[in-house]
Amino acid sequence: MRVIIVGASALGHDLSKKLIAKGDEVVLIERDPVRAKEMAETLDCTVINAEGTRPDALEKAEICEADAIVTCTDQDQNNIIIGLIGKSYNVPEVIIRTDDLQFQEVAKKLDFRRVINPSQIASTIISDALRGVNTIELSALVRGDVRFLSLLVNENLKAKKISELPLPDKSACIGLYRKSEFILAVEDPTFQPNDELIIVTRAEHVNQILSLQTQPGSNED
Repeated sequence: MRVIIVGASALGHDLSKKLIAKGDEVVLIERDPVRAKEMAETLDCTVINAEGTRPDALEKAEICEADAIVTCTDQDQNNIIIGLIGKSYNVPEVIIRTDDLQFQEVAKKLDFRRVINPSQIASTIISDALRGVNTIELSALVRGDVRFLSLLVNENLKAKKISELPLPDKSACIGLYRKSEFILAVEDPTFQPNDELIIVTRAEHVNQILSLQTQPGSNED
């Protein structure tokens, strides 16, 4: 894969090292010249000293050839802007890092499918550990071609129930998040705008499920 990482934060640096070790082609963009120089001297990848929100910097990183772009700056606003630029260049995979939950919701409303909040993830794991709960990492559950998806309810899905969701074979909705509340699928709730559905499926059905967000509202498959 060819991956553009914007921001040499701790997350950006660690991710770059992991992807390089796996043999992926990494281009790292960092605006701080001292930090960029340090990354260029320690990482076996292309490092560009530039402002990642500038389209010309992303073009220099050959964004048109990228398989993915990951935004790891310390500014949520910049990460969202970079993600929008990535979308405009039709980058197949755009992953947004946010620290502020308000911007996490904004990113989801802008239809970003991959939004990561490291502090939220870490605090949840620590909170569980303090209560003696052994949290199972999702990565340990995903094997073979199994995929877990997050689908945001829009006008096309509003007023349906989970039981009415036209999912392909070997797929199921586990439940949904409504703000901070999680509702299990067995309760068969009626969707409301901005509900976040959690769906388990096979890799071959991912695009079909994601297309439900853009299909006309109908109870028929």
